[in-house]
Amino acid sequence: MKRLRLDRWTGQLLVARPGASSASTPRAALRSPAMCRCMTVRNQSTAASPQIPQEDDYYDGTDHSRFPPLEQLPPRATSLPSPPPERALQSAKLAALHARLSLPEKVPLQTLGRALVDASADDNPQYNNTNLAFVGHTLINYHVGEWLMCRYPRLPMEVLYAAMKGYAGPTALHHVARSWGVEHAAAPGGEVDPGLLQFSMHKPGEAVTVFGYKRAEYDGLRKHQWRHGISSRVVFDDDFGEIVQSEEEKDQMRARADTEYGNEYTRTLAEAAYATCARAVVGAIYAHTGREAAKAFIKAHILSRTLDLSRLFFFKKPTRELSLLCAREDFEPPVARLLSETGRMSRTPVFVVGIFSGKDKLGEAAAASLEHARAKAAMNALKSWYLYSPGEHVRVPSDMLSEDAQPWDPAYIDIGEIIGR
Repeated sequence: MKRLRLDRWTGQLLVARPGASSASTPRAALRSPAMCRCMTVRNQSTAASPQIPQEDDYYDGTDHSRFPPLEQLPPRATSLPSPPPERALQSAKLAALHARLSLPEKVPLQTLGRALVDASADDNPQYNNTNLAFVGHTLINYHVGEWLMCRYPRLPMEVLYAAMKGYAGPTALHHVARSWGVEHAAAPGGEVDPGLLQFSMHKPGEAVTVFGYKRAEYDGLRKHQWRHGISSRVVFDDDFGEIVQSEEEKDQMRARADTEYGNEYTRTLAEAAYATCARAVVGAIYAHTGREAAKAFIKAHILSRTLDLSRLFFFKKPTRELSLLCAREDFEPPVARLLSETGRMSRTPVFVVGIFSGKDKLGEAAAASLEHARAKAAMNALKSWYLYSPGEHVRVPSDMLSEDAQPWDPAYIDIGEIIGR
């Protein structure tokens, strides 16, 4: 397979289209045309030592060193909404983060510094992480989704959505970014160290565009609590099966930021900023080093995390669902049998009940009552069915994109979950 030229694809991710940024924006008004041209080349370059702008582009030239310290910069350079990309080469925090993540040398510090600038701190798409975060969001959800579907082909859709959110949701990616040692600045600005995550707690940034369709019955779902079925969640909604917010609700959330500063809502903004940063790092790796490096990074930092899928299940009528499963698979009807007991007449009795289909034991559980033990045994039997896995090192469709890929073996596809009526 011929290798594709990814550098031609991802150039638009690092630099907005010409003319997209007008002089009315704060950053455009503070930067000279020569400096903007230099930054455009710098953001697209994969070299470790990019070209250096002229001195009169961002400081008065009194210091003849190539990178003047912060205190020697004029006020117009420190009044920018985010640090200039040139200062990324001076940041010890940024270099340490680059080393901790073992990023390839092709990923420059300038791009990594851009991944730490949220849209709420700098609304200029040439300098924030919105474009990179969208690419990383797509890659993370794709690789996590294909891994879950091939590793656990019998997962119900509701559990699959919960597992997707457990691996790639905002809360999970927030913890991932925290584990990297990413620290945030108290307030964004041009004088902040480029190695700090910058976001504003007074206003939410423009959220990364997600896949999904807004429902025609959106108001009814919110106001009247209409049923939110799993089938409609597959067709509509976002990658985690959640309703896509309307513009009116987004405006209400922005209005709440001024009146509810310091409470749970602002903590949600911080969590979203950390998650966007983690997605932007993945997007930066893909933009500079390609698909395989991004996939290896996702596997090492996201899919390697432990998530107990057995705790995501919830059964309303486990015995009835197990009976339907046995009938569909042509098994003998399940029968509950008491295996052992102790202390029946005491305050703390224990009953061990097993569920059998013919001579095969499907599940076993212990509880303080016979009814509870039978229900738990039925739950364990259903979990053992739904959590079937063909192996730990299962192949996924993206493995076939490698040049030296082996012939594809079709993945196991289950008939579907049990739906009680």
